[in-house]
Amino acid sequence: MGKKSAPRRVSENEAQAICKMIRTSPQKLNLVAALIRGQKVEKALADLTFSKRRISTDVKAVLESAIANAENNHGLDVDSLVIIEASVGKSLVMKRFRPRARGRTGKILKPFSRLRIVVREVEEVA
Repeated sequence: MGKKSAPRRVSENEAQAICKMIRTSPQKLNLVAALIRGQKVEKALADLTFSKRRISTDVKAVLESAIANAENNHGLDVDSLVIIEASVGKSLVMKRFRPRARGRTGKILKPFSRLRIVVREVEEVA
């Protein structure tokens, strides 16, 4: 007797990857995630490789993980994958203080984000 396996959170022709503690604000991360939403995987990897934003390397790593999950865990064809979802959410916020003039303090917020990328295998219509 054992524990029953959890049901899949995505359908049979989909795979996902999640990164929970990315050290940037969700607003900045969403700008990079918006670049790749709805694109084919090859084009998204090329866009992230040549992006000037610092966080694009982390987004690329999560996308590569989603591609590897699709290929190895679910047996999907890598050449026909499309990014159907790249959702960004808030995680924890570290609060720090900086001394300011006349005995006051300045609040410094260091936000963390989470990223979920879902890829789907689509058939080519020629």
